[in-house]
Amino acid sequence: MKQALTVTKLKKMKRDGEPISVLTAYDYPSAKLAEEAGIDVILVGDSLGNVVLGYDTTIPVKLEDMIYHSRAVRRGAQDTFIVTDLPFMTYRLGADNTVRNAGRIMQEAGVQAVKLEGGADIAHEVEACVRAGIPVMGHIGLTPQSVHQIGGYKVQGKDDADVRRLIDDAKALEQAGAFAVVLELVTDRAAKAVSEQLAVPTIGIGAGTGCDGQVLVYHDILQYASPYREKRFVKTYADLGTTVRDAIGRYVRDVKGREFPEPKHGFSEPGQERQGAVYGGGTGSDARKENERHADLHQHS
Repeated sequence: MKQALTVTKLKKMKRDGEPISVLTAYDYPSAKLAEEAGIDVILVGDSLGNVVLGYDTTIPVKLEDMIYHSRAVRRGAQDTFIVTDLPFMTYRLGADNTVRNAGRIMQEAGVQAVKLEGGADIAHEVEACVRAGIPVMGHIGLTPQSVHQIGGYKVQGKDDADVRRLIDDAKALEQAGAFAVVLELVTDRAAKAVSEQLAVPTIGIGAGTGCDGQVLVYHDILQYASPYREKRFVKTYADLGTTVRDAIGRYVRDVKGREFPEPKHGFSEPGQERQGAVYGGGTGSDARKENERHADLHQHS
């Protein structure tokens, strides 16, 4: 059994030059598979609004959504460091409100940290969380919760002034106590400059090779979407969307053609022996006991 990373170990990974792998997850099976694959950090991102809940942006996602999905992820990845996004309008409303909402996520979901979007303008809220014992991951560059304010999904850090702004924001977050900073959709030059200025890890998404780690969305690397929209900064490792659609299509055809169920998918008469338990696994006496238990339940229902 692996041990979950800690804030201290993540900082050491930067010092040692060991890249940090981060992936989003939003439910129990996804988190379990990510943990079994050896992921370092799971992010329960408010991107669940786009890829799970069907919203156009992350803005409609509520605190209760984040807590609900974080609980499921925690059950699936009990030995992995988990970070949860604070959603839109649960911070930037004063430090007390931010600490209260971050505290709810920590207490009710059992995750190890929260993530906030913003730079120097939210440093005082980050500091308040850290003082309260809540680890915080920062997030600068493209900040999806501010997509309407910044005019769309635009690459950041294209000129010297913008690079300087990103460095200042990152330093403000580090000084406030953030243990890591996500850099989203920034130029390679900006990401490298920020990473060199910080003692804490930078985690890139669409930020080139200069960061200390990388994060991508679960549904992007697996093309688990319909339709799937290609993204320049994503490398896909499987096409689950096509696989799932084709599998369901075969099921539909089997049902329509009366090819499913077959006799092997049914149950024997009570008292007769059959191989396999009702839900798979087990043979012999275990299977018979399972069949008898279900027959008894049906008789009394």
